[in-house]
Amino acid sequence: MALVVVRDLREFREPVSAEELEQFETDVLAGFVLARASAGLADGTIRGDVGHLDQVRSWFGRPLWDMEPADADLYFGKVLRHSPSGTRLGRSQALSTYFVFLELRHKVEIHRMTGRVVECPIDEMNRPRGAKDDQLRIPPSEPEIGTLFTSWGGELATCRKFAPTARNYTAAKLMSQVGLRVSEACGLDLGDIKWDLGRFGKLHVRHGKGARGSGPRERMVPLINGADRTLRWFIEDVWGQFDDDHTRPGAPLFPS
Repeated sequence: MALVVVRDLREFREPVSAEELEQFETDVLAGFVLARASAGLADGTIRGDVGHLDQVRSWFGRPLWDMEPADADLYFGKVLRHSPSGTRLGRSQALSTYFVFLELRHKVEIHRMTGRVVECPIDEMNRPRGAKDDQLRIPPSEPEIGTLFTSWGGELATCRKFAPTARNYTAAKLMSQVGLRVSEACGLDLGDIKWDLGRFGKLHVRHGKGARGSGPRERMVPLINGADRTLRWFIEDVWGQFDDDHTRPGAPLFPS
C-alpha cells in the first residue's frame, strides 16, 4: 500500500466575489423568513426577529455567520448593557434561531464559500438572562372578582355616560362568566344569542380562536353562572340606548 499526500479540499474551492456573497446573504435571510412563515409564526413575530437581526448586522458590519462568542460578548456586554432585559433577551433569541436555521440549511454551503464552520455565538456563558419565559399570571380569586364587579356595578348609577359604561361592564362580566376571549365577545351579534337552546340558553361563538393557525372555530357556549340574566338586563335596559338599528341583520351585541 503506497502513501500519498492528503490535500485540503478547501484549496480547490472557487473564489467568491463580494457581490455574490452579498446576494447569498440576502437569499439566506429571505429563506429564513419563508421558513418561519411556513412554521405558522405571525407576520409581526417574523418582522420582530428580522428587525433584531438587522440591528445586530448593522453593528457587526459583516455577515452574521462570521460572529464568534467574543463578538456576542462585546455586543450584549457593552452595546446592549443598559438596554431593557426584554430587548436583550429577544435579540439573543432571534440570533440563536437564525443560527439554527444556518446550521440546518446552509452550513455546508457557507463552509464551501467562506471556509467558516457555522457555530452560534450565543452559548451558556453569554446568553442574556431574563424572566420572559418564566412569567406566571395568577388569575384572581372568586372574592376578588366579586368585589370588582360589585364596585363596577355600583358606579353605573353615577357614571357620566351610562350606556358605554354598562356595555363595557356587561362584556367584561360575560367574559368572566362563560370564559370568552375579548375578540370573541367583540364579534358577537344579537342573533348569536340562542335563548331556546339548553336550560339557560347558549351563545353561538362564530369567531372562536383556532388552534395552531387553523383559523376561526365555531362553538356553542352555555349561558351559565348568571350570564343569561346579565345579557337579558343589557338587551332590555341598555342596548336600545345605542343608535344601532334593532331590526337589521347582524346588529352587534356590543355596539361601538
